Amino acid sequence: MQITIDEHSGFCFGVTRAITAAESELEKGPLYCLGDIVHNGQEVARLELKGLQTIDYDDLRALPPRSRVLFRAHGEPPSTYWIAQQREIEIVDATCPVVKKLQDHIRACYEEHKNDSALPPQIVIYGQPGHAEVIGLQGQTNNTAVVIESPAQTDRLDFTRPIYLFSQTTKSVEGFNSLVEAIKVRYTEISNYRDIGIPFEYYDTICRNVANRVERLQAFARAQDLVIFVGGAKSSNARVLYKHCVEANPNTIFISSPDELQSAISNQLSKITNPDTKVGICGATSTPQWLMEQVSERLSAF
Repeated sequence: MQITIDEHSGFCFGVTRAITAAESELEKGPLYCLGDIVHNGQEVARLELKGLQTIDYDDLRALPPRSRVLFRAHGEPPSTYWIAQQREIEIVDATCPVVKKLQDHIRACYEEHKNDSALPPQIVIYGQPGHAEVIGLQGQTNNTAVVIESPAQTDRLDFTRPIYLFSQTTKSVEGFNSLVEAIKVRYTEISNYRDIGIPFEYYDTICRNVANRVERLQAFARAQDLVIFVGGAKSSNARVLYKHCVEANPNTIFISSPDELQSAISNQLSKITNPDTKVGICGATSTPQWLMEQVSERLSAF
């Protein structure tokens, strides 16, 4: 069979930047990372073998002064920087520049409107509640921002007040646009908000490096007879991209490591009789290239 690894899959710019920073800093001495540096267990384990120690917020508060801690690409809320400064921690800030720009935008919006007593504003984030990036974004608003994932959750919003809508960088453009339209409809159901001066401003803050992968990934999937999607079990991006992959090619299988490969595709392999069968391997923005290559090697050995 013909085995192809999708050239557009693998780490996004922000994750690559964070891992490069970690490897560089590990050469200087001990380094901690606040949370998994990437939502991929195999890559986390690889860096741990190099000396990277993953910690949580309780650990951060207990570290000795002058410890070095890497803040991953997802970004952190202002409170985390304050804790690190109080503990005299040396911060290695690997926040993705796209996320950092979004944090600054949300903070500026919050500071500009927080004292608008006549029409108290609502900053709304289209994102996954509890996601590391979203926690960092909420922190820019002193945790007052409302997080919603779909038009069905717009009941949580007050349409007699202004709304300033932002998006987690890894959400879908289609989902964001659907939410914008749903909010517009809800405003007009209550009143003609433009006539009475209630602002509704929305900012498409989705990373195009991630969003553009969907179209390319689906084109890749459609060209294959069988697709093996490699992604971390804890990665929300992997779940989203896998879903798009299945839409393009229902004969798509999700695995997290080469060890899962044989049991996952045994039935499919038994049906393959054509020597020209095309098998494609792809992954999420948190999937390392070396892991997809290992899957390819394991598949070739079957």
